[in-house]
Amino acid sequence: MTLADVAQRTWDAVAAGDVDALVADYTDDMIFVMPGQNDVTRGIPDFRAFVENFGAVAPAGFEITGLRQIEGDGEVVTICDWKSDRVEASQLTVLFRFRGDKIFEERWFVDTEQWKGNAP
Repeated sequence: MTLADVAQRTWDAVAAGDVDALVADYTDDMIFVMPGQNDVTRGIPDFRAFVENFGAVAPAGFEITGLRQIEGDGEVVTICDWKSDRVEASQLTVLFRFRGDKIFEERWFVDTEQWKGNAP
């Protein structure tokens, strides 16, 4: 299994609402960084809580419409096509950094004004 396959599996777990399957691909000391958040989320328990409350952060009607994985040395970049109630089409990028076959860092890159639904 490639690292890109692992990254895709995390997206599949999110789509299925399977938080247990999602967190199984992360190291216990993982970090998660998303623009607009007050600080870095550290460790599985806090990451699980964030994922379970993702709807409070995501724009209304958020829907992923496509994913592309680009694998490098110990990392995968996902280009994520998405839309929402106020945004017809956009993209965000997610960097997954790996230790072996487990993710130890996930970092999102997204236009935070658009994410808030404040931009056309």
